[in-house]
Amino acid sequence: MAHPKSRVSKSKKNKRRTHHKAEMPQLTVCRTTGETHMMHRAYWHEGNMYYNSKMVIQAKVEEEVE
Repeated sequence: MAHPKSRVSKSKKNKRRTHHKAEMPQLTVCRTTGETHMMHRAYWHEGNMYYNSKMVIQAKVEEEVE
């Protein structure tokens, strides 16, 4: 295992960690449904799953029983 030669100060450690902050997710509007969703993620809209403005999984259609 590697061992540090000297102790790292609190300020040096915190300066390094300033870049480890949470960022806002990128949102986009679907051209097909008009739904706002996260980029590069599949999303559900009215029972159907969409990805890249295309329907991936279609909702089951229930038949009416008379």
